[in-house]
Parts: sequence; C-alpha cells; structure tokens
Amino acid sequence: MQPESVFGLSAPYDVAMINVHKLTVSFAGEDLFSDISFRLGPGDRAGLIGKNGAGKSTMLRLLSGESEPTTGTISRDKGLRVGYLKQDIDFEQGRTVLEEAYQAFAEIKSLERELDKVNQALAEREDYESEEYHDLMVSLSDMTHRYDLIGGYRYEGETEKVLLGLGFKRSDFQAQTTTFSGGWRMRIELAKLLLQENDLLLLDEPTNHLDIESIIWLEEFLQQFPGAVLLVSHDKMFLDRVTNRTIEISLGRIYDYQKPYSGFMELRDEIREQQLNAQKNQQREIEQAERLIERFRAKSSKASMAQSLIKKLDKMERIEVDREETGVMSLRFPLSVQPGKVIAELEDLSKSYGDNRVLEGIDLLIERGKKIAFVGQNGQGKTTLARILVGELEHTGKCKLGHNVQLGYFAQNQAEFLDGDKTVEETMTDAADEKSRPRVRDILGAFLFRGEEVEKPVKVLSGGERNRLALARMLLQPFNVLVMDEPTNHLDIPSKRVLKEALSHFEGTLILVSHDRDFLQGLTGVVYEFRDGGIKPYLGDIDFYLEQRQAEDFRAIEKRDPPGNQPEQATPGSGADAHADRKRRKSLSNKLGTVETRIQSLEKEIKEIDHRLLMEYDQTIAEPGFFDAYQAKKKDLERLMGQWEDLAAELESLG
Repeated sequence: MQPESVFGLSAPYDVAMINVHKLTVSFAGEDLFSDISFRLGPGDRAGLIGKNGAGKSTMLRLLSGESEPTTGTISRDKGLRVGYLKQDIDFEQGRTVLEEAYQAFAEIKSLERELDKVNQALAEREDYESEEYHDLMVSLSDMTHRYDLIGGYRYEGETEKVLLGLGFKRSDFQAQTTTFSGGWRMRIELAKLLLQENDLLLLDEPTNHLDIESIIWLEEFLQQFPGAVLLVSHDKMFLDRVTNRTIEISLGRIYDYQKPYSGFMELRDEIREQQLNAQKNQQREIEQAERLIERFRAKSSKASMAQSLIKKLDKMERIEVDREETGVMSLRFPLSVQPGKVIAELEDLSKSYGDNRVLEGIDLLIERGKKIAFVGQNGQGKTTLARILVGELEHTGKCKLGHNVQLGYFAQNQAEFLDGDKTVEETMTDAADEKSRPRVRDILGAFLFRGEEVEKPVKVLSGGERNRLALARMLLQPFNVLVMDEPTNHLDIPSKRVLKEALSHFEGTLILVSHDRDFLQGLTGVVYEFRDGGIKPYLGDIDFYLEQRQAEDFRAIEKRDPPGNQPEQATPGSGADAHADRKRRKSLSNKLGTVETRIQSLEKEIKEIDHRLLMEYDQTIAEPGFFDAYQAKKKDLERLMGQWEDLAAELESLG
C-alpha cells in the first residue's frame, strides 16, 4: 500500500524497509497523532520535523521498538538492523572509550564470554576420552567458526580505525568515557552505529553538542549511507545538506514530500493557504446546514431532513489549520540596572584540567552593550571561559567583573537541572522570589505553557519544552549580562527565531557560545575564535568572521584548517625554555588581538565624532566637556598604537 499524503500527493517507494500503517498514539485519552501512514526504503534520508511536543521523539521510539502504538501497525523487513541515536546518551560508568565502542558487537562479546567458559572447562578436565569432553570440543569448534564468521578476529581493528577517523587519538582509547564532553560522547555513540552496519538509522537531534568537525563527519557519512535514515533536527543547514525528503508532524497528521527542508517549507505555505480555503468553505457549509436545521426543525414534514443534517454535521471531520506561524513563544529579556562601562576584565587567565591546558594567557576586555560570539571546536575552552565568567570555575590569572554587573547564565545542559517530579508551575514558583512570583503565570504563558499544561510533570516534557522552561526560569531573576551556552539545543525552528529576535533587542551585554551559523547571523558584533589555548577577535558578525577566514562557512574552515594538524615552527632551545617561549608568544598574541580590537573600536568612535563635527559643528562643540573627551580619545588611541607597536616588535623578535 502506498503511503498517504495530503492533497492527493504520495511518495512512491519500490522497496519498504519499514512500513507504518494507520498509526495512532494516545496519552490520557488525547491523540498525539492519529491514523498516520508512511514508508521508509533504501536511500531515503528523511528529516522528521514539527513543533516541540508534536511527537517526533515518540515516533522514533515507536520505530525502534522501544514503545508500542495505541493502534496501527509497524512492519519491518525480516532481519532489519536498526540503529537508534537518542537525545540523551547514557553510558555505563567505568567503561573506557574502546570498551564502550565494543558494545556495538553484542553477539561477538557474548561469544567471547562463552568461549572463555568452554576453554576454562577444557583446561580443568582430564577425561579426554569422555563424552562430556567430546561435547565441549564440538561446542568450541562450532563457536569458533561462528566467531570467525561474524568478524570476531577483525572487530578490534575496525573499531580503532573508526574511532581514529572520528578524531580520537590512540591515547584516548583507554580513557574513561566520563572524562569526555557531550560532543565527544556523541561521537562514540556514532562510532557504535557505524560499526553495527545498520540498515536503518534513527537519529534524534544528532547535532546537539557536536562541534563543527563532528557535524562535517556526520554529514558526509549520512550522504554516503546506503540504507535509510530518519532524523529529527532543528538545524536548517544540516537538514538541507543531508536529507532528500521531509516528513512533518502537525496537529496529529503528517505532511510528506520528496524535498529537503527549505524546499518543503516553500510548499508548506501553499498547504496552509489550501487549508485556510478549505476551512472557510467548510465553515460556510456548516453555517448553511445549521440555518436549514433551525428552519426545518419546527416543521413536522421536514423533521427527518433536519435529523439527517444533524447526523451529517456530527460525522463531519473539522478541518484544522496548522498554528505553527502563530503558536510561538513571546520572549523579551528586560535590563535590570545599567552596569559600568567595563563588564569584565581578564588578564593572563589560564585554566587546566589535569595535564590538559585548555586556556593559556587570555587577555580580554568586555565592554557594556557588546554582543559577542564564542566559536570554535569542542574542547577549545568556550564553555570553560563562559563558566569562569559566571564564577563557576577556579582559574589562574585575573577575572574581574565591573560595577553593577548582574549575570544571567544559560548552560548547554540547563534543562538537566530541572526536577522531573515537579510540575511546570512548581518549577517556576520555587525559583521565584516575592517580587517575581506574581509574574509566574504570565511568563509561562509567554513560553507556551498555558491552561492545564502548567500542571504537567517536567519529566514528561520533550527536550524543546524543557529548554523553553529553563529559559522561562531565567526571567525570574534580574540581569544585565547574559551568557548563553548553546541555547538553541532542542528548540524548534520557530522558537529559535523568537529567541534570536529577543536577543537582538536585549539592551544589555550578550555572550553566546554557539555552532549555529544561521542563529548567529546578524546577532553578534564581535566574534572570538577559540583555538589551541588562545582566542582571536574578529570585529564583526559571523559573516565577517567567515569572510576574514576566507571560507564559505564553518565546515570549510574545519576541512581546510583542522586543529592539531598545523606543523609547529621550530624554536630555539628545548624543554622548559621552548615551553616558556611558546607561552610568551601565546600571551603576546592574545594581548595584540585585544589591543587591535580596542584600536578599531576607538577609530570608529573618533570617525563618528569627526562626521558630527562636519555636519553639526556648532551643536557638537556646544556639548559640555566635548573637546576634553575628544582629545582623551585621541590620546588613548595614540597610546594604544604605541602599545601595539611594542607588542608586535616583541612578538616578531620571538619568531
């Protein structure tokens, strides 16, 4: 049977790996989705989209076999191998990277345990002529043959090859998985899926917590994958690069087209227009029927006709119009108090985790009102510096906050700190003070938690809904500096758009850690790239940064210039002397970048003043203290230029 699609469109598939037929899932008597049908076949790379809470993750659990539908059937090819990547990876404590990757070979590892038992039993016996000994030898032979057949003598080498391809070093293989960031643990899970040689991959927001290098690898792998893929993602660029089909869950139905995300959205506008027209026509039909019922009901000769019309109306399925464009959260970040001109000043700041020196000799001045992006690969120190700024991590060197600075911090795992047993409203009320408690319901409504939804336990919320709740909690406390680490993880595309709009109008200082180019475009005015322990400023938005890096996008940068692959220049001396030279060069380079940023900023201010003098001379010079402030800026610029020359000369002398 061909999959059903709206408005008479259908998707033809010659071979179905998995067939979903008239699927319905209900919770507490309400349908999450109803009577859904579609197929997935080899070569399908489908993006599963929809608003937070629409049922995307539920659909993946159903297809993986972890959950059962209320009604309907899911038919799978015999022997179909399904790999399922969940949003939240839960590794067993105590395993190394290699041990965790070996979990991909369940049958091989089970056979290894059985072989150990048989070999141990044979070593302990001396009744070589007995029937029991003979049976053990037969079992050993059968198991050894099976072990060879399923790759028992090859899997260790294959595992190492895949892990190395994903960026791990051999020195990482014996490290505990708990010592790695979320992005690196995601790579281990991806390695397991690859090693299993699955036919169908179900991926739930696979780019969350991944750095650009990981996303590049995943894109290329999925583009070449010969089986079927169904993935949930809110990354528009990723969907456009990977998928050839889009399935949207909306109001309990699906919309299924053979197009990637951007092409699908163009068609969706047409669909909504057709929905609206169909709804208007249906409403006219209903109103006409109701008028006839009222007219015929009073006449005995027409009573049967009235009853017939009533039954017809009762059976009529009401046309609903997707509310995606209007059902989005309303968000505004108010400024608490005006802070001083300097928000934070960092001098010679360094941070190590054991022998791993993440940040070294950082000099940074953050001024009031700046909107800053931290970019770079995982493990380069972006989150570390964000946590240092908000006072969560110890460090060496200076990190001084300015006058009246009130920090709001959104961690990339912020939603994990929510108590799953509390309701949505309790979560907010417990975090509120006397001043903000009366606003709890209003804030929840702005974040789309209305009516009975505020009584939901947090543990039943989707990832996006939990993120929305975590964002809502932030508004209960005052702040004038906002530090956000990957805030768009789990948020659907409309919510990301609203968040971006709110941040663009925020009058305070913003520091964003993000890998999402679409989200950062036009939002930040300064970009700091984290690399090899240092940071480099780019005085412009993300497009300016990419232009300066002479690359189309993040992916091109990572492909061209992967960290750790750059040859180090030879330096005189060795051991402690060479390390001291490298450390000094790193510190000088950071200071030079900071001075360059301040010079560019001052030059821009002076240029604006010169323009005002040209256009409005009398009004400008009449301002109190104008010339003193103007001359002070020029002197400051002259001082910084001298400082830049000294730093550049010293850096050049060190090679």
